[in-house]
Amino acid sequence: MSGTDAAALDAVQARYARFARDEAPGRSDRYAEWARGVTADDEVLRILARIPEAHRQPPLVFAVTRLLGAPEAGYARWRAWLAEHADAVVAECAQRSIQTNEPLRCAALLPALSLIDGPIALLEVGASAGLCLYPDRYAYRYRHGRETVVLDPPGGAEVVLHAKLRGPVVPRLRMPDVVWRAGIDLRPLDARAAADRAWLLGLVWPGEAGRSERMRAALDVVAADPPRLVAGDAADVLADVAALAPADATLVVTTPGVLAHVPRAGRERIAAAATAAGRWITIDALGLHAAVDVAWSPPADPREWPNGAFALALDGDVLAAVDPLGASVEWRRGAAAAAQ
Repeated sequence: MSGTDAAALDAVQARYARFARDEAPGRSDRYAEWARGVTADDEVLRILARIPEAHRQPPLVFAVTRLLGAPEAGYARWRAWLAEHADAVVAECAQRSIQTNEPLRCAALLPALSLIDGPIALLEVGASAGLCLYPDRYAYRYRHGRETVVLDPPGGAEVVLHAKLRGPVVPRLRMPDVVWRAGIDLRPLDARAAADRAWLLGLVWPGEAGRSERMRAALDVVAADPPRLVAGDAADVLADVAALAPADATLVVTTPGVLAHVPRAGRERIAAAATAAGRWITIDALGLHAAVDVAWSPPADPREWPNGAFALALDGDVLAAVDPLGASVEWRRGAAAAAQ
């Protein structure tokens, strides 16, 4: 085995060990079991090392195997299936990317959108099928202490998003007035296409209660009124797509959880293009890129940042610590101004 091959195997083993230890617990017992098995299985490590580096993330590989027919069973059965279908899995993973399109992220975006006067032209980077382009079509239930903050769009909604809202002072939430919506993705998905719907639903991890039902309902919302979706690298096409937005609307570019999947040089270019185009809302891990000011007011010890939380930022300023998929919002900045 060459040094390069050994390094690739070590990288795969480390990535799956981290996933089993830090990411899967509490979300998917099945994926945690599969990832632990991979770390101790030389044959499976060799198969996964054949997949291009950018396409071998555990959730992507596991979703592809399920899409191709792997049993959602214990590691031994999954491993046996993978060994028999290794070539197909390697080829399919090379053509796929993680396109998690969780509408619950709108519950994390809404506090930032509430600070922007409408009408709003909404442009999402990494839009997948566009489920996060419809914050005005969903209903919200934020649990804040013993109270529930209720927001409903006119006429009600088929999708109701539930999230926790924390903080001694929280922003005044309001439904955004979205008059135009568009998305950019390397490989956009069509909410009306059965194959694309199946892939999106296959990206839901086993054991995530209620998520598939929420996504199906959101897919129906999008399919009834599809957004403009543009295929391309956002670093190259964002300015052109932004120019299509109506001039009398405030352009808001969102990058919810997507920049972690973009190489550093590309994410800095996207951040610069988003800032130049209009207002910019992002959900990212702290320190992911230089464009977000990781300070907040009042000052806090970074060690007090909630474990696993991402930062919700508006125009580079951190507003809140949020669950990466939108299940919680802990307001951290601008609360006093937003509550006035």
